[in-house]
Amino acid sequence: MKSKKRHNENLSLGDVLKEFVSTNKLQEGLDKVEIKDAWKNLMGNGVNSYTTSVQLKRDTLYVQLSSSVLREELSYGKEKIIAMLNEALGKPLIKTLVLK
Repeated sequence: MKSKKRHNENLSLGDVLKEFVSTNKLQEGLDKVEIKDAWKNLMGNGVNSYTTSVQLKRDTLYVQLSSSVLREELSYGKEKIIAMLNEALGKPLIKTLVLK
């Protein structure tokens, strides 16, 4: 059994982790966790107390809210929310926001 040749003896830990994530196709799962954290951090306690679910499916973020009044208020700022979340994530993962 041949062992893989090291690319570089001086790889940083960050580079090793990126390669591991890429090789094992873990990025999608990590993105889903990061999106939940970003929603929680950006929206604050008021919105979070009414948020029951945050799920990413492809490029659409589905957010379940227990308040119809809050859902209506947030619907006016969907584009801004998408922009803030994508900025916090450092990449354009979300194209559509669905509030339920």
